[in-house]
Amino acid sequence: MVDECILEARGLTKEFTGFHAVRDVSLKVRRGSIHALIGPNGAGKTTCFNLLTKFLQPTAGQILYRGQDITAMKPADVARLGLVRSFQISAVFPHLTALENVRVALQRQHGSSFDFWRSKSALDPFNPKAQELLADVGLSEFADTPAVEMPYGRKRALEIATTLALDPEMMLLDEPMAGMGHEDIDKIAALIKRISAKYTILMVEHNLSVVAELSDIITVLTRGQVLAEGQYRELTKDPRVKEAYLGAGHG
Repeated sequence: MVDECILEARGLTKEFTGFHAVRDVSLKVRRGSIHALIGPNGAGKTTCFNLLTKFLQPTAGQILYRGQDITAMKPADVARLGLVRSFQISAVFPHLTALENVRVALQRQHGSSFDFWRSKSALDPFNPKAQELLADVGLSEFADTPAVEMPYGRKRALEIATTLALDPEMMLLDEPMAGMGHEDIDKIAALIKRISAKYTILMVEHNLSVVAELSDIITVLTRGQVLAEGQYRELTKDPRVKEAYLGAGHG
């Protein structure tokens, strides 16, 4: 069972001057799964996500990644272990092309410094892998397009490509569908489904239809605590979950 669990939180608590944003949260993310963290506004999802990715230090509790205690580690050190948060670590350079953005990420992964003053040919060895990653996220036709000129949804796909360039074992996606129209949502959902064949994914997401479509397991938070956990079909029948989303006073 230890091998099946890639990321585990035990009794995770975060207190801000007397206010418990997260209280005694425990969860296990199964290797190879898509695990969603959902809940109404103010439920503690973002705080919990920041704790798991080490952008916040817990007041109490423990975080294990592949059985190793990472509670006291820094985000960059955790990323080097293969636990990478997308859309935060992987900001793209707006005036570089899609291909150049991925090459820079690959350069970083291989421990090179950012030698921007060197000739572009110095990065040519990264071209085949960069092209492969762009193809993986459906961006081959945008290889020579500056990121700033790309449609919003395609830019998010590029962010995923630069995250994949860091060679993660597990990806944490923070509201990957935020600000997207239907067409982009469908594309990014399909992309997440596709890459989940190779990577374990934990995501915070507000769009419940996306959560229903993609997730193997869902953890529902409310008022900083785990309310329920299970598959989408089970949770939609749970009166406590309905109350958390539809009841008054849960903003």
